Amino acid sequence: MSAIEAGPPLLKLSGIRKAFGAVSALNGVDFEVWRPEVVALLGDNGAGKSTLIKIISGVIVPDSGEITIEGQPVRFTGPDGPKRLGIETVYQDLALISTFDTIENIYLGREMKAAGGLRLDHSGMSREAHKHLTALNIKLPSLRKRVRYLSGGQRQAVAISRATGWGAKLIIMDEPTAALGVRESHQVLELVKSLRSANVSIIVISHNVEHVFEISDRIVVLRHGRPVATLRTRETTHEEVVKYITGAAGNEAAAQRVPAG
Repeated sequence: MSAIEAGPPLLKLSGIRKAFGAVSALNGVDFEVWRPEVVALLGDNGAGKSTLIKIISGVIVPDSGEITIEGQPVRFTGPDGPKRLGIETVYQDLALISTFDTIENIYLGREMKAAGGLRLDHSGMSREAHKHLTALNIKLPSLRKRVRYLSGGQRQAVAISRATGWGAKLIIMDEPTAALGVRESHQVLELVKSLRSANVSIIVISHNVEHVFEISDRIVVLRHGRPVATLRTRETTHEEVVKYITGAAGNEAAAQRVPAG
């Protein structure tokens, strides 16, 4: 048994179903993430990726199925539940406040108070933010520069640093390299690798298969609300993955599944 497979999975979803009226978004999805690993969640538009990550992040409640965190059943009825258990989500729009600087964005809603609790501890937040960014090897021109003036890759790094600043065990990243240039995409991918080395697991939703192959340990493909393949990245090819995404692999794809490790 590999180190990844030791003990129960960090996250396990079993038989997850979700419908919106007559439209079935997820049809009995099984999905798991071990610690630490990077799992890429792929699929064409309408495959169910967004619904699945919203269920994991507590935004949507499934109609049926079970969710466990480190072997313990949980039921999320809002985003606070996953956050308390170490699950953070970095959405494609990053949800940063452009007129705030890096420190203010990292501590948004979690500000440190000075002794007495009557004012904010700006020096303490600055010191801790600098330590955290240094640990992640994130280099920014200034922590006091408003994020509206940062590059796309730098803003992505700020959003990721905010997600990891509170003991995160699992981070969901929605299209982390979308609209980024080659150099900035490389920086974000290297940050993902460093997070895995720091024992943080990551779910990456991406349409960029090249990037998926660079950072992921496993690839899960959804099609029409069902998982049609779970593949070890090092044992598959770009062409095979694309066939599963498009449905060209045929019905036998539904049986294709591998364990973590």
